[in-house]
Amino acid sequence: MKGFKEFILRGNLIDFAVGVIIGAAFSKIINSLVQDIIMPPINLLLVKVNFANWFLVLKNGTPQGPYLTLEEASKAGAVTLNLGVFINALANFIVIAICVYLIIVVVSKIKTALTTKEDKESKATVKDCKYCYSSINIKATKCPNCTANLDNSSN
Repeated sequence: MKGFKEFILRGNLIDFAVGVIIGAAFSKIINSLVQDIIMPPINLLLVKVNFANWFLVLKNGTPQGPYLTLEEASKAGAVTLNLGVFINALANFIVIAICVYLIIVVVSKIKTALTTKEDKESKATVKDCKYCYSSINIKATKCPNCTANLDNSSN
């Protein structure tokens, strides 16, 4: 039991669990974005083509076909090859992949901008002592670590 407790309380496992939970919630947002916002205009461009009803009947059910919708074929017990469902899933995957890629690009640009800003700010307020190489305030005239006298023109 002690080993299990140590395993559960490890930092990486907790981070992973939080990531999975946030990922599940985020996937609902992305799916809604794709299905409710991005796919309707695409469907309008495709002249109201409903891919969900693209199927091939491999074996008729009772009653025999032709079936106008996949739902009718399923109720009749027909064996179908559901091409439209696959096309919809593939389109959703491609749109989701593009959305996630765009989100990653935006987040990485924001992160880079913040990091660059922090680097500029830290460089403007800190210098290294030329004697002990510790970081000190840029306005310091005496190093607090080695007590060396510093001239402001050195660093």
